[in-house]
Amino acid sequence: MVVIVFSVLILIHEAGHLFAAKKIGVRVEAFSLGMGKRLFGAKIGDTDYRVSLIPFGGYCKMAGDEPDEAEGREYEFGSKPAGHRFWVLVAGSLSNYIFAFLIFWVVFMIGVPVLSSGVGQILNGYPAQKAGLKVGDRILSINETKVEYWDDLVETIQKESTISTALEMIVDRDGKIIAIDVIPEINEVTNIFGQKIRRPMIGIAPQSEILTVSYGPIEAFYHGGGRLLSLTGMTYKGIWLLVTGGLPVKKSVSGPIGIGFLIGQAAKLGLVPLLVITAHISMALAVFNLLPFPVLDGGHVIFLGFERLRGRPLSIKTQEIITQAALILLIAFALFVSWQDIIKFTPFGGK
Repeated sequence: MVVIVFSVLILIHEAGHLFAAKKIGVRVEAFSLGMGKRLFGAKIGDTDYRVSLIPFGGYCKMAGDEPDEAEGREYEFGSKPAGHRFWVLVAGSLSNYIFAFLIFWVVFMIGVPVLSSGVGQILNGYPAQKAGLKVGDRILSINETKVEYWDDLVETIQKESTISTALEMIVDRDGKIIAIDVIPEINEVTNIFGQKIRRPMIGIAPQSEILTVSYGPIEAFYHGGGRLLSLTGMTYKGIWLLVTGGLPVKKSVSGPIGIGFLIGQAAKLGLVPLLVITAHISMALAVFNLLPFPVLDGGHVIFLGFERLRGRPLSIKTQEIITQAALILLIAFALFVSWQDIIKFTPFGGK
């Protein structure tokens, strides 16, 4: 399943480059799923569509995409206008991003598991206990805002606590509708980025009741897009915190080993969790590949930007030096992350 998920995402990415290149008249010499020795394939037109030995990775080899190989022919990548080359470079990531959206759209139509708004636990000494909430209560609304699911409940508590000191909760208790006023405590907690933030707390936990909620195509389109944009924002925020030292790299970053472990765990839970983790990875690939780092697509976009500013490309020698230095850093980072994954996700990391 890990191989299938990686292969599909790489195929989507490289297909984006392939489509964009052919669209602007660039000759694509090889389109490979996998790396290394060619196992089998077929040549259609000018392109050799192949499956290669190593199942992870893939590439779209365009004529003249390496500066030292370019001969100035019309069908070469480097002979095309900068604007055209830009779209070829970003097409892979754009394909992954669109694919992630399509998966989320399908998932919201199939049905997503959510927790109900039923109270499963009351913490001693917290506002909910003092106000009289009980285990088994189902919260229907907060300050006249209707809540159906636990996510709605949490979001509404956070929102209403910024404009009101008291929360009027309408509760279904064994078929009887009652109103309870709860005054939340504002506590300091640690968010998913390891930052200390202030959050309203009332001291309740959800029931284990899980509901499956599905939407029609239009609503699923809206929810799928919202989920993707939310994850994208969180991803960029996480990258910024990593770069500025706000997040520890050891605990916050995973490579192929960690991602493979998560895919395996999701596959055991069923189709929807597997689709969700696949969408997450596809979005992350899109974001990661467009980072302004040489070797990645985003790095090539930066080279293209210098070309537009200078009126001519950087020298082949300069590009080679920058690319080789970046490749060394990327390999070192990948080895570091892989070692952390081994410690976190394999028996070799056990004490």
